[in-house]
Parts: sequence; structure tokens; C-alpha cells
Amino acid sequence: MTLLFDLLARLPLPLLYRLGGPFGWLVYWLSGRYAARLRDNLRLAGIAHTEAAYRRMLHANIRETGRGVLELPWVWRRPLPQVLDSVKACRGWDLVEAAHARGNGVILLTPHLGCFEIISLYVGVRRPMTIMYRAPRWQFLDKLMHEGRARGQIKLVGADLGGVRQMFKTLKQGGIIGVLPDQAPGNGEGEWASFFGRPAYTMTLIGRLVEMRSAAVFMCVGERLPDGAGYSLHFSPLEFASGVSIPAQMNRALEQAVRTLPTQYLWSYNRYKVPRGANPPPVEEVH
Repeated sequence: MTLLFDLLARLPLPLLYRLGGPFGWLVYWLSGRYAARLRDNLRLAGIAHTEAAYRRMLHANIRETGRGVLELPWVWRRPLPQVLDSVKACRGWDLVEAAHARGNGVILLTPHLGCFEIISLYVGVRRPMTIMYRAPRWQFLDKLMHEGRARGQIKLVGADLGGVRQMFKTLKQGGIIGVLPDQAPGNGEGEWASFFGRPAYTMTLIGRLVEMRSAAVFMCVGERLPDGAGYSLHFSPLEFASGVSIPAQMNRALEQAVRTLPTQYLWSYNRYKVPRGANPPPVEEVH
């Protein structure tokens, strides 16, 4: 698999994008469970207001998902300067720099939207950053992930108690951390909050981090430009109102980000699952 990744990384990004469309359709037709979840999550989100619009969005998302898979070797295995040269525009980084200078720490939320892998690489050549991630089942993929992500000034920590402690430590020192806000947490690590009108078990870690350190929070998106032209990065500051559930507010901010690029969101992710051992959401919350 490492050899295959290296071979794919040699291909130009526009060619990988052309191959990614058919690859996305191949995966869609081969996996009935994956295809059904993608269709259901997209339809129930209510973003498309007509059947024709839904079909167009579904087909575009299938292609974008394939491109997202085939761009991974390019992002992870190409020399870092070449990868960063693909960033054609960046909005809001000056706000991140200003927040970092205040010394209370910065939390970057990088959802499964666009090329989220390139966000940390962009940040890591400018500032040290600690990223929480959940190790995949396959050891070879874990190795590729470490080699691809832990470049520049990036430090990877596991999604466990030790990793949480490292995140708190980084913020205490005024540093920058990165978290996937739409990753389904384990039992006891989240609460039920609405996401596109359906209850989703949502991590409470962000709220604890914000309340302890008064850290600045940003929603970060790596927009995939057409035809393999590169990426446009967006760093948008979030302000959480007091007395209101932070997971609920975070999900609303995530919804807003997804609505700007609905075809590049990973709708096939099992966002609405009930973690093992967790109580399902109250019946009255299910709409």
C-alpha cells in the first residue's frame, strides 16, 4: 500500500481529480451500506429543496468523495513545499495569528469538509500545532497517516485520556490545537445535539477546553478548487454564547460551513450512530 501511495503521489493533482470521479462511483456501487448512508444523510439534511437538486448534489458528492480519497497520497507523500504551493488563497489566517498572540490558546476545528488534511500542514509550517486523531484499524494506514500528517511543527496525539491531557497542556502554554468537531465521540464523551435536524452525539471536549482556557475557536475549511487547481483555505472565528450548549452551537456553525460547500462534505460518515453503551437520544428529540 505504501508503494501504491507513492505511485499515486507522482501523478499531477488534476489527473488524480479526473480519476477520482470514476473512483467515487466505483466505491458507491460496490458498497451498498456506504451508498445508502450517503443518500440518507444528504437527503435528510434538507439542503436540496427539489428532487433534481438532490440528485445533482448526490452525484457531485460521489465524485468529490472519490477525489478526496485519491488526493490523500498527493497530500501525504509529496514534498511539503509542493503541497503548500497548491494553496491558492487563504482567508482569516491573520485572525488566527492575532488570537495566538493574545496567549490564551487557539482551537482549530477541521470538519470532514473539503481537503481537511491540508489545514494542519499549512498551519504547521507557521506555528507548532497539536492534533488529536483516532488511529485507524489498519497498521499500514496508521503509519502512512503519521508520516503524512506529522510534518513541519505538527504533533499527533491519540483520542484518549493521554491525548486530552496533551491538548489541555498545549492550550495552557498558549499553543494551537486541532480537532475534528464532527467525529463521533465515545460513550461519556459527548451529548446529543441537533445536526441538520437530527440528534447527533457530539463531543463535549471543545466546551471544556474553551471554558478552562478562554481559548479562541476557529472553523477551518480546505476548499477543493475545480479541476485540481489547488485549495482555498478559510479560517472563520466562532464566538460561543454563555448559558447555551457549546456542542449545539458548534453543530450550528458546522452546518453553516457545510452549506457553503455541501458537495464536499463527507455525508457517508456515520455521524448519527449511537456509541456503544450510550443511551439513545430522547424520543422527543428525534424529528
